[in-house]
Amino acid sequence: MAFDARLQRDIMGRFATGVTVVTTRYKNGDITGMTANAVMSLSLDPPLVVVSVDKSATMHSALSDGQCYAINILTREQEHLSNRFATPGPKDFSDLKWRDGKTGAPILDGTLGYLDCKLVNILPAGDHDMFVGEIIDGELGAGEPLLFYGGQYRSIAEE
Repeated sequence: MAFDARLQRDIMGRFATGVTVVTTRYKNGDITGMTANAVMSLSLDPPLVVVSVDKSATMHSALSDGQCYAINILTREQEHLSNRFATPGPKDFSDLKWRDGKTGAPILDGTLGYLDCKLVNILPAGDHDMFVGEIIDGELGAGEPLLFYGGQYRSIAEE
């Protein structure tokens, strides 16, 4: 008997996560991005991270084609970016401040940090694939993290 998908979502919603925008450059130099909290550090040697992407998502084919991605870790003040990149359809970067990473993936300005990665493997995982990236560049930023818990954005409580 399969585990109830709604219950799984509710339980995992109790796991507080950071919020990122994963970006890539793909065919003909086009760029795109998606909001993601299904990211993880995988290995320090070699330096590897994973982004989990639904097989039916537009981002899936863009990552496969682009062979690179950047994980942009959002600050509390960047909730609007999370909402913007969570919607389906083409992504407009024209009014955003960003630069090309070493891989060509867009690096968003003002984040808590970013990891610029070349794609090294795609592993199947149910209705998602795990895109394993080798980190080739990164940088720390400053600010308070944007958190997601129980289906809502949250902040770290002041002590």
